Amino acid sequence: MEWSRAIDGYCERLAPGFWAEPVNLLTNVAFLVAAIWCWRRAEGLVLPRLLAVVLFAIGVGSGLFHSFAMAWAATADTTPIGLFILLYVYAANRVYWRLPAWGAALGAAAFIPWTMLLTPAFAMLPFFAVSAFYWPVPLLIAIYAVLLWRRWPMVGRGLALGAAILCVSLAFRSLDETLCAAWPVGTHFMWHLLNAAMLGWMIELLRRALLAGPPRGG
Repeated sequence: MEWSRAIDGYCERLAPGFWAEPVNLLTNVAFLVAAIWCWRRAEGLVLPRLLAVVLFAIGVGSGLFHSFAMAWAATADTTPIGLFILLYVYAANRVYWRLPAWGAALGAAAFIPWTMLLTPAFAMLPFFAVSAFYWPVPLLIAIYAVLLWRRWPMVGRGLALGAAILCVSLAFRSLDETLCAAWPVGTHFMWHLLNAAMLGWMIELLRRALLAGPPRGG
């Protein structure tokens, strides 16, 4: 890979340069704020705090990408996102499904073939193609929400909310180039703001579940 290769993939970027995407860059502060908020609320809880650290890394990585806009920065952007997804699936399997560590890890690893299978399918759909790699995530969250709705209503409803916010967030990400002519700033910054809220909520939901414990008979 050419690590210094320039990448221009967003409406707001019209030229190379550190400040070529000021809105996309500055809205990454939302990830940092959400991460610090989650860290403070999750005192003594290992998994939520680990997720808060990764969430902070997402903000840093995305900030690097929307400032330097090079291949190495794109890797710094996507790596923490992938790590967050895998870690959250593991945490969900451990806390929501009460699986042993090895089962939770195996379930998290299964997300990789899940994504590899579904990404080409989403890529065949016009609106979904732009963000095809991400759409398997809200689908999986929605499946968990349905399966947990009666067993653990608080978690089921919370996951459904997270899936809904992520779908709206992905819609803004997908519309960035489409609406560029009418809205020069683009809509990618809404992906940042909504994702920060959604990821923060997902960590908070995990924290609440850990403190509450599974429902009686669950």
